[in-house]
Amino acid sequence: MSQEIELKLSLPRKALPALRRHPLFAGAAKQGNAVTLENAYYDTPELELKARKIALRTRRQGRIRLQTVKCAAESVGGLTRRPEWEQRYDGAFDFSAVDAPKVRKLLQRHAGALVPVFSTRFRRETRLHAPSDGVRILMMLDTGEVRAGEKTAPICELELELAEGEPLDLLLLACQLAADLPLLPDDVSKAERGYRLHLGTPLEPLRAADSHIEPGQTTLEAFRSLAGDCLRQWQANAVGAAESEAPEFIHQLRVALRRLRSLLRVFAPALPSEFVADWNERLRENADDFGEARDLDVLYEEILAPVAAADTHEDSAIARLVEKVDAARATARAEARLKLDPAAQGRLLIGFTAALHALPEHAGETEALPAFARHQLDRLRKRMRRRHEAAADLVPARLHALRIAGKRLRYAVEFFAPLMPAKSGARYLEGLTRVQNALGFVNDVDVARTRLLAWAGDDSELRAAAAFVLGWHGPRYARLARRALRELEPLLSGKTPWGR
Repeated sequence: MSQEIELKLSLPRKALPALRRHPLFAGAAKQGNAVTLENAYYDTPELELKARKIALRTRRQGRIRLQTVKCAAESVGGLTRRPEWEQRYDGAFDFSAVDAPKVRKLLQRHAGALVPVFSTRFRRETRLHAPSDGVRILMMLDTGEVRAGEKTAPICELELELAEGEPLDLLLLACQLAADLPLLPDDVSKAERGYRLHLGTPLEPLRAADSHIEPGQTTLEAFRSLAGDCLRQWQANAVGAAESEAPEFIHQLRVALRRLRSLLRVFAPALPSEFVADWNERLRENADDFGEARDLDVLYEEILAPVAAADTHEDSAIARLVEKVDAARATARAEARLKLDPAAQGRLLIGFTAALHALPEHAGETEALPAFARHQLDRLRKRMRRRHEAAADLVPARLHALRIAGKRLRYAVEFFAPLMPAKSGARYLEGLTRVQNALGFVNDVDVARTRLLAWAGDDSELRAAAAFVLGWHGPRYARLARRALRELEPLLSGKTPWGR
């Protein structure tokens, strides 16, 4: 078995001439002539291999035919590691060389039912980047298509494969290329794209993953694991937002950035201060580019639409208000898509991944991970307790500060969840989430108040409509604000699942 370490970068076809002219690509040694690779991917009719994240393909390159088995990849920011077995193919599958017993048995069990499911055909140009002794990176430019029946999807990607050196060497090369070229990390394999095409599966927004840290890890190991989860969510939604106008991609991209910033703050004592300060600011600026579109979607869906759907005597004025909000939403979405530059997202993703790999080992190690987690969770709970006491008068600004503190505590509980007893941790998180949702609605109404009255201006009919909308939500606003404060009391003063 070999282990493939690669970084796949997608790019638009119009950028191919610029890539070929780039000094790092043009100056790398050609590895033979460009070749056309024809690949067939096999599975059972029930897609048993896909269900277990195994890809089986045959490849024709001139007169040479190869059989390749690949397993599920571990990927962070596009940097992928995956086990792979490759051998000659003579017209019949042979899995005897697959030295992972479970994988071999599965393949042998289904060998008689394997049929071609989809194919890829692409032209590959290969160059060798060898900037110093001990560093050799294959640069493979693939252009072609994936085909499943009559359906096709384009392939245009640059794969950087580590032949010798460290993963950081791949990332540093990618940083240099991305400074001048529109490259976006994309860890969706050709096999995954083929299955998606075969099944007609639409691209879906990726939500936050559960934490899988372990008590025996160092704080840096835990941080890297959690940051990798945030990177996967950010990257997948950046790719999705570039291909789809569905607003949920941008929303989940912002969630990933918000979680990553919270993670930086939680682990700040164990990280270099310049790393935390630099990336906190860069991530904040990136998230701010997409905030307006999401805020207006929430205003419409949560505040205005329920009132517009009700039978009221203010129908005509509310319809005018809806028109204004719809126009603002359309403008904000268009601006968000303009700001969603895949090349800019790619530079940030690659840059953060490289910085993550370059962090010095044991930079801020002072205590074991469980003790570190307890201290950070205690700190966040104390801050939220102060915000809770200050918000007793239900002043909107103080409720907003309480909501922000609650969100940071909730993220931290999610990050450290594997270090807590499962049941008590889940109950505590459920309580925090319930309070967070209540305070979120309260904040949505407060934001809507400012925006609706600004849109109404001096128009008396629109001002009356805005007042009606806010009044319609008034009883729920007051009820949820009081309930949030009441339900927070035991969470902030009683026992915690992390032992303090």
